[in-house]
Amino acid sequence: GVFGGRMADVAGRIGAEVVQIHRPFGEVFSVEEVIDVLQKEKPKVLGIVHAETSTGAAQSLKEISQAVHEADALLLVDCVTSLGGMPVKIDEWDIDAAYSGTQKCLSCPPGLSPVTFSSRAVAAMDARKTKVSSWYLDMSMVRSYWGDSRAYHHTAPINMNFGLHQALRLVLEEGMENRYSRHYANHCALKAGLNAIGIEFAVAEDHQLPMLNAVVIPDGVEDAAIRGQLLQRFGIEIGGGLGPLKGKTWRIGLMGESSQSTHVLLFLAALEQCLLHSGYQLTPGAGVAAANDFYRTTITA
Repeated sequence: GVFGGRMADVAGRIGAEVVQIHRPFGEVFSVEEVIDVLQKEKPKVLGIVHAETSTGAAQSLKEISQAVHEADALLLVDCVTSLGGMPVKIDEWDIDAAYSGTQKCLSCPPGLSPVTFSSRAVAAMDARKTKVSSWYLDMSMVRSYWGDSRAYHHTAPINMNFGLHQALRLVLEEGMENRYSRHYANHCALKAGLNAIGIEFAVAEDHQLPMLNAVVIPDGVEDAAIRGQLLQRFGIEIGGGLGPLKGKTWRIGLMGESSQSTHVLLFLAALEQCLLHSGYQLTPGAGVAAANDFYRTTITA
């Protein structure tokens, strides 16, 4: 996906020798593919995206992590979209380094990037023979900012920290399992509604993200026209496809506080109107009815 490619681009810009492995957009890597590249390339670090925002695909990590460590490498994971919306088991999956963002499933204003490092990753930092090329992103200095020596590294964005503190309080008040269940229930209701009007997901069911729903644009439907109508007539903005999926998929976010049953039903009603206006054939109300049927047979989201 796009953000796997971005990870590779960032690594290359700071001088890393990068080897990329590819899957068609919307597919995920098997552990066998990862083992093969580990044996061939013998990397120091393997980077992978947990929840690929450009495709709506969820990558399993536990077995891959085991393979990475058996190859004596470190595992770096992009958790930008997944954190707060689906399980991210840093310790259980033995992830060495992970980064996220505050603006997605944590429902906090953008501006901070939560990160975490294992003892293996810290040891690798401590063993460096040269300085990190970025002063600002030198994690050894950031670590000492919080240590006994209290090295002066940066002026912390205090307002953002307070915002994140409150966002995390709300997450904990809801409860992690409740939060995951809410995201999944609204994803399922949305899927039921979309399927009822002939719209299919771009990702196999086993790998669909609950917070980022990538769907195939029906034949004969103009991508930009529908997105424009949704925004102008109903105040609803959805994402278009990225990379090779541009013009072929829509990306519908149900992240954090936006993952609500009322939002799902409003979106389906609005999408039906926009599609009918464009000449697309569907049974009016079918999408909303299917989503409501799902909600009636499950716990209210």
